[in-house]
Amino acid sequence: MSTAELLSIEPHELKFVFELKKQISSSLQLSNNTDSYVAFKVKTTNPKKYCVRPNTGIVLPRSTCDVIVTMQAQKEAPPDLVCKDKFLLQSVKTHDGAAAKDISAEMFNKALGHVVEESKLRVVYVAPPQPPSPVAEGSEEGSPPRDSVSENGNVHGADSATVARAFTERHEAPEKSAEAKALISRLTDEKNNAIQQSNKLRQELDLLRRESNKNRGGVSIIFVILIGLLGIIMGYLMKKT
Repeated sequence: MSTAELLSIEPHELKFVFELKKQISSSLQLSNNTDSYVAFKVKTTNPKKYCVRPNTGIVLPRSTCDVIVTMQAQKEAPPDLVCKDKFLLQSVKTHDGAAAKDISAEMFNKALGHVVEESKLRVVYVAPPQPPSPVAEGSEEGSPPRDSVSENGNVHGADSATVARAFTERHEAPEKSAEAKALISRLTDEKNNAIQQSNKLRQELDLLRRESNKNRGGVSIIFVILIGLLGIIMGYLMKKT
C-alpha cells in the first residue's frame, strides 16, 4: 500500500491479465486517511485505451472508494508484454458534505493555490496462467499410476484387462496374417486356372466357328455347351475380382 496524506491506494500499480481481443479490468481501492472530505480525479496517458469508473469522485472521511479501470480489447500484444501507459491520481480536500456533482477542474489547479496530492501508477501486463498438464488420476510425477504393474511383476486393477487384450492381439496377429496370405494365394491360383481354361475355350470356340463357316451347317451341340461353359467361367471370374 502506498502512503499518502490524503488517499492511500491499493494496489500501487494496475495489473491486467493480458488476453488478445478481450476487455480486461483492474481495480483500485482508495482509502481516505483524514477526517475531511477528499475529492479525486484519475488521468491516464492513453485515454482512448482505458475506461475509468468513476474517474472523479468524493471519498468520505475514514472511508474507502473502489475505482474500476477497464482496458479495451487489444488486437496485438506489445513486445514482452511491456506497457508504457501511466495513470495519475489527483486528490484534494474539499468542504464537508461535498458530492461528486460539486467537483470541478479548478479544484485540481495548483496555480489557483489548491494543495493537490498526486500519485503515479504504472500499468503492468501479466501473462494468463497456463492450464495444468494432464496427469493420470491417482498418479504422481515420477511414480507409476495406480492399477498398474506391481513390484513383484503382477498385473492388477484396470490394467490387467488391457495387458491381456494386448497380449492376445499380439499373438493372434501373425496367425491372421498367415491365413490371409494363404487365402490370397489360393484365390490367385484359382483365378489363373480359370483364365487358362477361358483362353482354351476361346480357342476351341474359334476353331468351331471356322469349321461352321466352312460347312454352313447348323450349330452343333458341342458349340452350345462350350458357350455355356464360357459364360459360367466368366461369371465366376467376375465374382472373384
